Amino acid sequence: MIRNWLGGVLFAVCFVSNAFAGGPDCSRPFTLALHDHGLLYSLDTDTGIDKDFSDELIRRSGCQIKVSLMSRARIWKLIESGALDFSLSGIANDERNQYASFAWYFSNKYYLLVRKDAGIHNVADFENNKRAQLGVIRSFRYSTSANELVDRLTSENRVSLAGGLEPLYQALILRQIQGMIIEPFDYPALDEKKIRDVTTIVEFNDPSVPHGLIMSKKALPAAEREKWRALVDEMRADGTVRRIFEKYFRPDLAESMVNFKASP
Repeated sequence: MIRNWLGGVLFAVCFVSNAFAGGPDCSRPFTLALHDHGLLYSLDTDTGIDKDFSDELIRRSGCQIKVSLMSRARIWKLIESGALDFSLSGIANDERNQYASFAWYFSNKYYLLVRKDAGIHNVADFENNKRAQLGVIRSFRYSTSANELVDRLTSENRVSLAGGLEPLYQALILRQIQGMIIEPFDYPALDEKKIRDVTTIVEFNDPSVPHGLIMSKKALPAAEREKWRALVDEMRADGTVRRIFEKYFRPDLAESMVNFKASP
C-alpha cells in the first residue's frame, strides 16, 4: 500500500515538474516506431542509434512512449493518418511535409553501391546501361540526385523494391540488381568479404540530407510539436546526440553527421 502510494506521488511530482518546465504534455501515452535498418536499429541485437535516441527521448520527456518495430512504408502511412505519433531518422519532401513535422538531429550523404563487373564508374554510366537494375527500399527517399535517378529508372521499369537492406544485398550478390543506394548506417555490411569483393561506391555529389524525429501533424498539435523539437535541439546542444553517434562511428564521421545547421 505504502509502495503504491509513493509510486503515485513520484509519478505526480514528475508529471507536475515536466508541465512547469514547459516540456511536452504527458497526459496521454504516445507511440513511436523504429525500422530495422543497419546501424539505426537492428532487430537481431535490439541495438542502434535510433534505439538509443528513443531511450533518451523517453527519459528526458518523462512521457510514456510505446516503442514498436514496423516497415518504413507502414510508418509513413500511420504517421499520415495520425495513428502513430513518432518515428525516427526521417527525411522530408513536399508530400511528407503535408502531414509530418521534423526535428532534425543528424545529416548524411547517400551513395550508389554498384557491382564492379557492371563497368559503372559514375551515376551517368548506371543510367545509360539499360541492363542495369537498381534496388531500393520501399517508401524510401534519398538525396536530390538519387531521387531523380530512382524516378527516371522507375519510369523505365528498372527499379526493384525490397522491404529492407538484406534482400537488396542478396540481390546484388546474385546479380539480380547491379546497384543500390546506401548511407553510412549501411557501412558494416560492406565489411563482409562477399559484398566488399564484388562492389564499389559511386558518389552522387549531393549535399547532406537532414534526418530527424518524425511527428504526426494529425496526432500532435503544433504547440506540442514545438516542445518535442525543443527537446531534440537540447539533446543536440548538450552533446548527447554526438555521444550516441560516437558509439557507432569514428569520432570524425560522427561529428560530421551531427554538426550541421538545422533548418526549421
